[in-house]
Amino acid sequence: MPQTVKLSAFLVANQLDIKGIKTFLDIKPLADTSSELFYRFSDAKFQYYFNFGVIVLAGYTEDEMKWSIKAIKEYQRNALNNWLRDDLLIETQEGKQIVFDYAKLIVDKCDDKVIRIAMFNLAQSVALDHYHDVTETLLTEVKSFANQLEETGKLKISRKNMMRFIGRALNTQNDIAENIYIFDAPDLVWDDESLDKLHQGLSKHFDLKVRFSEIEYTLRIIEDNLSVFREIINQRESSILELIIIILILVEIVDLLITKLLKLY
Repeated sequence: MPQTVKLSAFLVANQLDIKGIKTFLDIKPLADTSSELFYRFSDAKFQYYFNFGVIVLAGYTEDEMKWSIKAIKEYQRNALNNWLRDDLLIETQEGKQIVFDYAKLIVDKCDDKVIRIAMFNLAQSVALDHYHDVTETLLTEVKSFANQLEETGKLKISRKNMMRFIGRALNTQNDIAENIYIFDAPDLVWDDESLDKLHQGLSKHFDLKVRFSEIEYTLRIIEDNLSVFREIINQRESSILELIIIILILVEIVDLLITKLLKLY
């Protein structure tokens, strides 16, 4: 394997059809689950597919990577126009301890397992970038609702639109819970101390747990705000119902009075 291998992770869609990609490539993967596919095409070329929309490529030129991503366009669900990307360079130096440098990993030896662990963590990193952007967008919208309350004392949004917004927030939470598994190490590190050290080091290098905690905290803030907004909307609708009932009662009273007056005359 070459002395240096470049890894590039791309978030290209909201979801990848793993089963479809497996059928399309029609070669035996090194690792195969319902959520991941890991392939080696030569000594220095690897492809790793994740069902949460991330593709990680190693050993490819820029043109080759673009072609590889476009080749599976059919299996990208809700494809993104602007791909998110993160890169990592793996450099092999015999007798060298594992070193984590800026956008570079130095190892004593580089094999399929090392490549896979690095690609796995790089995929998690670019996915966290995506969910950070999504949650920040949600938080910005929540802040705009809070500003409305502060400035006007009213929440200018319909119940339907609020419920749709809540649905977006819940789906984001569900996607993160389903796709981000930074606390679960890949199976191949369980019985290999050096691979486990590499995995833990990469997780720390990319600040995966810290970034995940930040996203969780943002979602909690959003959830707390939405609980207040939902209560305000419910009270608003209750007040409207009470007003309708009062109007109906008044109509009944007026009708009764008119009826009695007509009888008198």
